[in-house]
Amino acid sequence: MSLPNQKTQTLDCKQGAVRAIRFNVDGNYCLSCGSDKTVKLWNPLRGLHLKTYTGHGYEVLDAQSSGDNSHICSGGMDKTVVLFDVSSGQAIRKYRDHAGTINCVCFNEESTVILSGSIDCTVKVWDIRSRKSQPIQELNEAKDSVTTVQVSDHEILTGSADSRVRRYDLRIGRMFSDFVSKAVSCVRFTRDGQCVLVSSVGTSLKLLDKDSGELLNEYSGHHNSNYKIDCCLNNKDTHILSGSEDGYVYIWDLLEAKISSKLDHKVKKTVHSMSFHPTDPVLITACADKVYVWESNQPDQT
Repeated sequence: MSLPNQKTQTLDCKQGAVRAIRFNVDGNYCLSCGSDKTVKLWNPLRGLHLKTYTGHGYEVLDAQSSGDNSHICSGGMDKTVVLFDVSSGQAIRKYRDHAGTINCVCFNEESTVILSGSIDCTVKVWDIRSRKSQPIQELNEAKDSVTTVQVSDHEILTGSADSRVRRYDLRIGRMFSDFVSKAVSCVRFTRDGQCVLVSSVGTSLKLLDKDSGELLNEYSGHHNSNYKIDCCLNNKDTHILSGSEDGYVYIWDLLEAKISSKLDHKVKKTVHSMSFHPTDPVLITACADKVYVWESNQPDQT
């Protein structure tokens, strides 16, 4: 099983602090969000900057590209969700219904709807095919800032600073809530859709059974006491990855919960955002004002 183990590119984004880094759907490109109000499109494996998208009035905290790579949605501290056209670089839509900073944005699987989670305790749902600037739905169960949101074909998964992970099953119209003791900073579905990975400030990562909420495993050893730090799974669901406040990325074996390796960024700053390639053992991470690309120099055994 090959894992990312060597740094192959360092991208100097020139965006101030890089707030988030995200692969696109097929992993050929990535988006970086900057404190200078921009979103930048990159070819990370070749270290090429392709385009800069402007339209926000303040720091951009999250972005995602659509399934057909034709659009980008982004959200940030100006309380605005912006929809960009990739090829022209123009901001096509701006949604301004949130009352506070937008922490996270994502598309649904068909890329017809944007979901945005905000410090105003809501997740708002926007139909990009409509001309209306009001949300088509609002999820307001959270009692504190919504920090992270993810979507599958029929579910919405949210994490909130009220220490709860909420899963909305759209097929049966029900909401399931799990309490995890500390403010949630990141939630991820496993690729098989059976489990949920939860990262919380000041505690270990937890792997929960999606349906029962049962704690399946815990992953500890990293440093996370102050910041919202991303976690993810590798492309084959065999390992758990998390950023850390000591300049490392920690990689655990999913089943054994032992640290299998660490990626040293050579700076004692927080590695706060990361994204794993959908099919290959490639990881991109954000630390301070730079983005790092990690690849494997071992042949894949499987």
